[in-house]
Amino acid sequence: MKRVNLSFVAILLCFCAVFGFLLGERLRFFELPTVDFEVFLLPQEPSFDLPSREEIWALFGGVLPTSFGEDLDGIVSVLPTDEKVVALTFDACGWEKGYPYDEALIAFLLLEEVPATLFLSGKWIEDNPSHFLYLAGQPSFDIENHGYTHRPLTVDGRAAYGIAGTGSAEEAYDEVVMNAWRIFEATGRRPLFFRAGTAFYDDVAVQIAAELNVRIAGYTIAGDGGATYSAAQILRVCENPPKGAILLFHMNHPESETYEGVRELVFRLREQGYSFVKLSDVV
Repeated sequence: MKRVNLSFVAILLCFCAVFGFLLGERLRFFELPTVDFEVFLLPQEPSFDLPSREEIWALFGGVLPTSFGEDLDGIVSVLPTDEKVVALTFDACGWEKGYPYDEALIAFLLLEEVPATLFLSGKWIEDNPSHFLYLAGQPSFDIENHGYTHRPLTVDGRAAYGIAGTGSAEEAYDEVVMNAWRIFEATGRRPLFFRAGTAFYDDVAVQIAAELNVRIAGYTIAGDGGATYSAAQILRVCENPPKGAILLFHMNHPESETYEGVRELVFRLREQGYSFVKLSDVV
């Protein structure tokens, strides 16, 4: 009896060893891309050439804003071109709103080779590092800055849609630079454009962005109504866009009809003779 038990144990151990080896080999095919999470830590000071936080405070600390909105002087709301082109831009807001990204939408853009500008918030990048690196590796996409905390860019905390803005010149600096640094460290490319959460700004914050050598990207048409429009509504509001129109959509709400609307819109605009560009292609 003892000999039988020992033989059984020996066979069982051999089986476990072989099974473990085969399972390990199989799982290698399902490993997520390796991500260096150190690049997602907040910086002490950015290494690219920008004014410091103290310099921004010296220039704008205590300066009171005189205007607030989405279409102020200094905001790029339409591309400076006479060509029949439009720019598709997609926001990923983060903060537990939406999913990593709409896979059907992104797959369609890549399959159809539609260039697009993606605005990613710091929270979205923090929650989705592998997805971020995947999107950043697509040559038809530009990764741009949607703010570290996805807030209106202000110096007095003024709110839009119930979201409080940054409360000082220093906070406005952090909102732009922290996420710019995060993108730069992971990709080696400094974002050229900034779009605040809610797309609202005051005039002082717009000046701060200019000092930080970044263009503020507004929009010509809010294409999906904050990921609330039906496909039919998207087609209706985006039909016959002006030359150089910047269309704003959201890329992390697959529960919406943004994919269906954008898909049909791309085909219709192509039939009308439009081409698609990234913001950096024109501005």
